[in-house]
Amino acid sequence: MTTNAPPFQSRINAGSDSFERNRTDMQALVDQLDALCARSATLSDKARPRFEKRGQLLPRERLERLLDPGAPFLELCNLTGYLVDSDDPEASIPGSSAICGIGFVSGIRCMVVVDDSGINAGAMTAFSSKKVMRCMDIALEKKLPFLHLVESAGADLLQYQVEMWMDGGGVFARLARLSAAGIPVVTVLHGLSVAGGAYMPGLSDYVIGVRDNGMAALAGPALLKAATGEIADNGPLGGAAMHASTSGLVEYLAENDGHALAICRDVVASLGWNRHCSAAPTPGFEEPAYSPEELLGVVPVDYRQPYDAREVVARLVDGSRFLDFKPGYGVSLVCLQASIFGEPVGILCNNGPIDPDGATKAAQFIQLCDQAGTPLLFLQNITGYMVGTAYEQAGMIKHGSKMIQAVTNARVPRITLMIGASFGAGNYGMCGQGYDPDFVLSWPNTQIGVMGGEQAAGTMSEVLRAGAARKGIEVDEAQLKAREQAVIEHYDRQSSAFYTSGRMLDDGLIDPRDSRKVLGILLQTCREARHRTTHPNTFGVGRM
Repeated sequence: MTTNAPPFQSRINAGSDSFERNRTDMQALVDQLDALCARSATLSDKARPRFEKRGQLLPRERLERLLDPGAPFLELCNLTGYLVDSDDPEASIPGSSAICGIGFVSGIRCMVVVDDSGINAGAMTAFSSKKVMRCMDIALEKKLPFLHLVESAGADLLQYQVEMWMDGGGVFARLARLSAAGIPVVTVLHGLSVAGGAYMPGLSDYVIGVRDNGMAALAGPALLKAATGEIADNGPLGGAAMHASTSGLVEYLAENDGHALAICRDVVASLGWNRHCSAAPTPGFEEPAYSPEELLGVVPVDYRQPYDAREVVARLVDGSRFLDFKPGYGVSLVCLQASIFGEPVGILCNNGPIDPDGATKAAQFIQLCDQAGTPLLFLQNITGYMVGTAYEQAGMIKHGSKMIQAVTNARVPRITLMIGASFGAGNYGMCGQGYDPDFVLSWPNTQIGVMGGEQAAGTMSEVLRAGAARKGIEVDEAQLKAREQAVIEHYDRQSSAFYTSGRMLDDGLIDPRDSRKVLGILLQTCREARHRTTHPNTFGVGRM
């Protein structure tokens, strides 16, 4: 919404010791994030001599050639697989062999997936399919053409797990659903695509194959020889030229990677995709009155240190202006009406645990936004709902349930940005991943879990002490302290944003300073989806 409210008057002192301490701590986490993301790119780039020998572009160069110059690209699931394939923080490679995100191709907003064949020939790891399936689900929900730059050796046989194979079926099913839903699927066959991977082009609407390098076959030469004894070369067996002239799998034959990507851009342009979406209004908007750089110093890395969530919002929304809904009621749950790049949004954020008044206030606010068709943004920094006799008697369960009902059933887009703690049922009430938000992203300081490590250790100690008292046994304090420390380390390791993002408990980590730009992209993506007309059919487009 556009509001005439005066700009928020910040009380942050950017010259204070506390601000500088926050900024230093947050910058260290951002540097860690940048280093991890660079780890994948650096390893992939080591394959450059091999790619140049084959006349190929590296995966990230392919992505750059495909996207519109200067247009935004939002990478998704950037840490997928981190501390999954290896539990060594120094050796684990994030990304799970794919680069994915939302970007513009020939002026059209698309979902793009690039196999990172510079790393282990693009072999799929434990979370590769999960990452690709998440991107396919977003493409289906947000009506985004799905573009896949394919070159993969298939499943990593050294890391084989039966669920990896089973997930492959989910990838192929989603390709079929995209086509049937009227969402174009365009594949560029840059290199190998064998075994199950052959169904990537097989289930695409348009296939562009690169002569000499592009290859698709249900069994590559090695598997074919082992299974049947037949000896065959790549070209006659599954080369792009053969598929363009004999099997009919390839619609467009390109001479090299650059040519293939130019054809892909032309194919996307030929869709006339934006004809099927009403033009977005072009409202004027003000930049925030405060620099996004200040976000590093506004939020303490230690979630136990309080701050006013409005200070964060003032650095995200247009003109730092917002309408504060019931500010004197349920004060720990802040509800604000504002706009981001001219897109109206209802914002819920936390200034402490949620009490009964805050829960009822949130439930009403969510329903009002749903009534008005206003997207919802949840800024999570929540340790949970209030507990204790007084809160139970005040109806905490009943009122908290109202909030969860509203969060779950709201029909408007819901975007969750985790910026601090995300514990227990607080994660649920503030639209955590289990409530299927349209997008959920995290800052690198986020801590996620059923509770904090110290809480878990304290709870365990109370239980053990009570059990010992019932049995008349004396507690070994030294042993108990050691167990407490082990619990704290176990919980805290799993609550780290880097650990949880590696397991896809969000759609990726972002630099806090990029939050406004990221939210703008997501809100505009949601708006396009709601105003786009597609032309679904029953079975998808069959290859002929």
